[in-house]
Amino acid sequence: MTSKAEKYPPQSAARVWIDRIADYESFRELDPFLISSDRLGFYRYEEKLREAARSSRENEAVVTGYASVGGTPCVLVVMEPRFMAGTMGSVVGEKITRAFESAVRRRLPVVSLSSSGGARMQEGVLSLMQMAKTAAAVYRHGRKGLLYLSVITDPTLGGVTASFVSLGDVLIGLEGARYGFTGKRIIEETTREALPEDFQTVEYAFRHGQVDCVTAEKDLRDILIHLLRLHRKGKRRCRI
Repeated sequence: MTSKAEKYPPQSAARVWIDRIADYESFRELDPFLISSDRLGFYRYEEKLREAARSSRENEAVVTGYASVGGTPCVLVVMEPRFMAGTMGSVVGEKITRAFESAVRRRLPVVSLSSSGGARMQEGVLSLMQMAKTAAAVYRHGRKGLLYLSVITDPTLGGVTASFVSLGDVLIGLEGARYGFTGKRIIEETTREALPEDFQTVEYAFRHGQVDCVTAEKDLRDILIHLLRLHRKGKRRCRI
């Protein structure tokens, strides 16, 4: 029998990632009290939101905030897969957009760690609108010459893949992570062709130029530190 402690872990997956990536006690959360509402009257959506909050220990499927990584200040955007499979609804899109806007104001790089099943069906077109909204926020951030590192964890699918996740200056995949848009079975049924065994993995995406590197989880922080420091030094040279 599953104990209550096992069912409701003391720390969310997003907080575990933040602890692994950010410098000790450097994280300061943004918009922690933004929560979703049932704007479309979708069947049992409010009940599912309450259960997701209990099981994940988070108010939404993304945690954002200021942090430093290896001494470099940045903004973190970390998705929470235990909150409705990390799906992106209106509040997730708003929090991500605000995170990029805060990074623009403070001229900070952004590091995102994605883990999502895609757009949240309970919010219909309101969820799909977040794809364009977050993509526009990434564009405005990039126009200022600021760095965006996108880390793909397992799984990263659907609308998040087709929006802010794929727009990073550097895309880093964790070994074995699923990464794609439409499901493999649907593609095979539509095209009537068998797909490779590793289709929709970051390794497959890397071989076809869609991901810049694939790394083990233990090496991720070192890679992020290296890239953030390189960008910071490059910006200093540009100002001289």
